[in-house]
Amino acid sequence: MKQRLLIGVMLAGAGVMACGAAAQMGRDGAPAEPEVLAAERAAAGAAAEAAGPMLPGPGGRIAAAALAGVLGQEAQKPAVTDAPAGAAGGAPAGGSGVVAPMTVPLNQLDSVLPPAPGGPAAADLPAPRPANMAPSAQNKPMEGEMTPELDEAVRRGLAALVEMQNDDGSFGGGRFNRNVAITALGGLALMADGHLPGRGQYGPNVERALRNVLDMSTEIGLITGDAGNGPMYGHGFATLFLGEVHGMTGGDDDSPLARRTHEALIRACRLIERTQNEEGGWRYNPVPNDADVSVTITQIMALRSARNAGIEVPKAVIDKAVEYVKKCQNPDGGFMYQTPAGISAWPRSAAGVASLYYAGIYEGDAVTKGLGYLMREAMPENRARSDTHYWYGMYYTSQSMYLAGGQSWETFWPQSRREMLRSQNARGVWNDPGIGQAYGTSMALIVLQMPKRYLPIFQK
Repeated sequence: MKQRLLIGVMLAGAGVMACGAAAQMGRDGAPAEPEVLAAERAAAGAAAEAAGPMLPGPGGRIAAAALAGVLGQEAQKPAVTDAPAGAAGGAPAGGSGVVAPMTVPLNQLDSVLPPAPGGPAAADLPAPRPANMAPSAQNKPMEGEMTPELDEAVRRGLAALVEMQNDDGSFGGGRFNRNVAITALGGLALMADGHLPGRGQYGPNVERALRNVLDMSTEIGLITGDAGNGPMYGHGFATLFLGEVHGMTGGDDDSPLARRTHEALIRACRLIERTQNEEGGWRYNPVPNDADVSVTITQIMALRSARNAGIEVPKAVIDKAVEYVKKCQNPDGGFMYQTPAGISAWPRSAAGVASLYYAGIYEGDAVTKGLGYLMREAMPENRARSDTHYWYGMYYTSQSMYLAGGQSWETFWPQSRREMLRSQNARGVWNDPGIGQAYGTSMALIVLQMPKRYLPIFQK
């Protein structure tokens, strides 16, 4: 039986996100836009009801009505009803209407996506860091980065995390049960301590997570389990996970698992390249329709990891992504969620700055203003520990400061390390109230182990 993608209702261009993990992790706590988030959730619920029961396994429901514009087949185009821009309870202007549900077989998605861009590979990624800049923390450890308290917290956290792993190797529970993004982050958290398939105390746990992610890889390259939770979000984190596994094992293992990892990584990268939209960004669904800065950074990090591991990445893709991220920056140095307008918020602004660094942009107004915004808004004394998407923000802020190095890292790390250590509970767990303990613990462990520099993405 052919596996199908159930195409749900969405507001074209109005930023309606898929329900679940993507909504939690993507809209990073902009307090001035609650009506937008409410509208998105309502529309996502309507999409789910219209689309019917979700198919199990890879390639379940994907709210991707933008395929109507890609198919080029009039008989398959759904009707479009005009609606005023900014409709649906304050959704951002720019949408033109609601697209009715339709179905597209998963094995036909490959034929409706544009081909991967050609041109020269981004051989200069990572680009040389300017000689007149302070070195990043990648190759200049700060004295006292690691402490006995941190080591003990990590030990307890790793032991707690493996207890949360599901029987099939995945991570995540509740609404985010067996979520591919959380599974990838759980694997990365263990790898950050040097554990790999066949190596280390938690090597078997990493291998189980890896096999689970590989089981979610489709022929077209999309890595997705419960696709209703924003497939491109999970795809970005899963591709990063595969890139780091391939990079840490050196790619010289000719085992069936290594070959399978390499092949899935290449397919995943090609899918990212093919789904980049005209602006240069990505959104929740595997179609080149609209974009937001939050999903875009996951794809940039994934491509950077793959490039570090020896996979060719077209320079044109990286250049377009940089253009998009820069367009999302506000005059205050922070970043909006989507163009053409929106307020700044520290979690997504950290993602914006990190994406520039990972794209090889180390200096210029965008980086300087972005770092200045983070120093004002993302330091512990300037924001509440209860901020929505705290761990998402810490994940990207820590990377931005680490990549900036110098005074930025020296100021940020001791304060933030202290704050994170204090939030670990007696069982060794860090909780995220919106997404759960496996997610919060994975994010905390990745951040706290960044100074170990085991993951290639955190190395020079």
